Amino acid sequence: MSSRVIIGIDVGGSTTKIGGFDLSDGKRQLIEPLFVRATDPITSIYGAFGKFTDQNNLALSDIEKVMITGVGSSYVTKPIYSLPCEVTEEFRCIGLGGLYLSGLDRAIVASLGTGTALVHARRGMEPEYLGGTGVGGGTLLGLSKKMLGMDNIEHIEALAKDGDLSHIDLKINDLTKADIVPGFSDTMTASNFGNVSDIATKADIALGVINLVFETIGMVSVFAARNHGLTDVVLTGNLTTVERAPEVFGTLNKMFHMNFIIPKRSQFGTVIGAALSGCTE
Repeated sequence: MSSRVIIGIDVGGSTTKIGGFDLSDGKRQLIEPLFVRATDPITSIYGAFGKFTDQNNLALSDIEKVMITGVGSSYVTKPIYSLPCEVTEEFRCIGLGGLYLSGLDRAIVASLGTGTALVHARRGMEPEYLGGTGVGGGTLLGLSKKMLGMDNIEHIEALAKDGDLSHIDLKINDLTKADIVPGFSDTMTASNFGNVSDIATKADIALGVINLVFETIGMVSVFAARNHGLTDVVLTGNLTTVERAPEVFGTLNKMFHMNFIIPKRSQFGTVIGAALSGCTE
């Protein structure tokens, strides 16, 4: 018996992610997602498609539909290998993917990409795009390139491991002895890059940039969650794989009584949501 597979493709500028669900026998089995890099969207789409079908022993006849999303989806102007293709709205995919990965019925889903998009997702209802911030992975790489001469995320992470935020950020207890947020005044940031020391190293700056990006994303997510009476925030997107993320968001959890979640396969949230949007069962 042939498979019934729905494939999702998330087309970025130079990175394409692909995943899918096998609907055979009335089940919905996730097929492990993957990503490829290429110099242009069309090359990365076909590269991802070929790698994905080869690794999972899929024939074209096994594929029922291809759901495409992402900023590069407009480049797809004809069917992929004559397969039925549909473009699906990216914010819808963010919401669907976040709920699937977290197992929650309702949450704010934050997609940490080049910038950050915030979606209010509720099971059984259409996800609602709330807005977001231009602060994201693009900010981290752009500032690091200008300040450190580095634009490789792995290298920036490695450098930041030896950083000291006390040489970069101004903390609440640098300004007052009062315990404004009980138990957290010594760690709560009053001003990112508000206390840059003359002896700050490149490692300190790298850590400061990462901290600035994550704290900004964290705070706009807190505001969005509170506005909807929620505490659950699901974090997805490539930036969630940065090693510093769990520590920063863990601190925000305690400080603001939130529940920031970085689920397994968090970097594939949108593409999983794209595949889900094509599943009618």
